[in-house]
Amino acid sequence: MKIAWIAVFIIVLVWSGINPKDYPTWALEVAPAVIGLAMLVATYRAFPLTPLLYTLILVHCLVLMVGGHYTYAEVPLFDALKPVLNFERNNFDKLGHLLQGFVPALIAREILIRHAVLTSPAWRNFFIVCFCLALSAVYEILEWAVAEISAAGAEAFLGTQGYAWDTQSDMAFALAGAVLALVMLGRLHDVQIRNITTRHNQPGSAATAARERRES
Repeated sequence: MKIAWIAVFIIVLVWSGINPKDYPTWALEVAPAVIGLAMLVATYRAFPLTPLLYTLILVHCLVLMVGGHYTYAEVPLFDALKPVLNFERNNFDKLGHLLQGFVPALIAREILIRHAVLTSPAWRNFFIVCFCLALSAVYEILEWAVAEISAAGAEAFLGTQGYAWDTQSDMAFALAGAVLALVMLGRLHDVQIRNITTRHNQPGSAATAARERRES
């Protein structure tokens, strides 16, 4: 794990936790980023990811933290963009849901390719898009459940801003993000996967040593 990556993560996490709009909402919004960090640290030696994926995961985490600090309905930059782009609402949450499809699509893609789960590119892409759409649906269900349990912070956490089709549009943005990721970054991702797979399988590497311990 690069020190710079962790430093940026921690600095923005600390900033986001200083006088956020609402602490319970902040905790809910940043929890996926913190869980993600723990998983990356735990798997770094045995299954290091491509630089592209680490970068995108960090960007996604930063979006979660910014949304947690201000709430997704009140991010200042997107408030400023409302009159410029003729938006009726603060659309920072749509950026978050676009990344909710974009980043998991490449995470799933890397795991499937490196573990040779699906060898057909067409079936692999179909599975990835379905996975991302399902992930978005599960997240919407969790949002609904949390909102039901904690009605006081429901509006801030859901960020619907009075939009009747917010849930459906959130899922549509996640779907679009997954498709865009596969189309835009597939070739670059393939190059980085080949590079990291070569290093990962070299004799003496940490991953090779871990694999040999498991097989012994």
